[in-house]
Amino acid sequence: MSEKSAAHIASFNALGDTPIERLKSLMARLRDPQTGCPWDIEQTFATIAPYTIEEAYEVSDAIDKNDMGELKEELGDLLLQVIFHAQMSKEQGEFHFDDVCDTIVHKMISRHPHVFGDESERDSKTQTLEWEKLKEKERGQKGSASILDGIASALPALMRAEKLQKRAARVGFDWPNAQQVIAKITEEAEEVAEALALGEPQHRIHEEVGDLLFAVTNLARKLGVDPEHALRDTNRKFTTRFQYIETNAERAMSDMSLDEMEALWQKAKTQEH
Repeated sequence: MSEKSAAHIASFNALGDTPIERLKSLMARLRDPQTGCPWDIEQTFATIAPYTIEEAYEVSDAIDKNDMGELKEELGDLLLQVIFHAQMSKEQGEFHFDDVCDTIVHKMISRHPHVFGDESERDSKTQTLEWEKLKEKERGQKGSASILDGIASALPALMRAEKLQKRAARVGFDWPNAQQVIAKITEEAEEVAEALALGEPQHRIHEEVGDLLFAVTNLARKLGVDPEHALRDTNRKFTTRFQYIETNAERAMSDMSLDEMEALWQKAKTQEH
């Protein structure tokens, strides 16, 4: 065994007896004002937040690829983010990592009375409705004034739009069927076209396009389609087809006509079946 390997093992063992204790000790070492890592020491909740979001997406990507090895690694990266935030809070005299664990355990127990209480209902559809009722009760206890409170503004726009629509639908603010949503999409598309025809300023076109995207998201919700997932799949499909054109083009794409690229695009589509 090399000296480097021995030192690595010694450092690993010195951090703690259990995996979670080693991870907590690791972060405390990284954040130590005297002997820690300069970059880690400089971080704040705000500067780390983008990395937390990024790691969550990388977990999702590993799941989409069904890569268990990558999923294991990405879950570790995401867990590190939780530990990072908890360590910074501990340094400020606020909550610790153990408090984070206890808080979620208490929340899950209260939201699963059919498992930890006297209720016996186990139907998943009914449980989903009960889950939402419990969350609404919790929001009321926190003093939330609006039914839309608690939907994070930092969510991806499509995801947040869907959540806003679902929340509003609970009190009946919803289209009765998908056909009416399709009519709304047509209306919004016509308003975009009208704004263009009238030479409306960019901020008006921006607004009309946003309305159109919101309506399309509403249709996905009514049809039971996850709009975020659907668009990710379409992005992946577009990438595969475009790269087929790049690979099979006989000359630089910038020198090709749109009809030539379209012909290769159609060939790319046949490769998917």
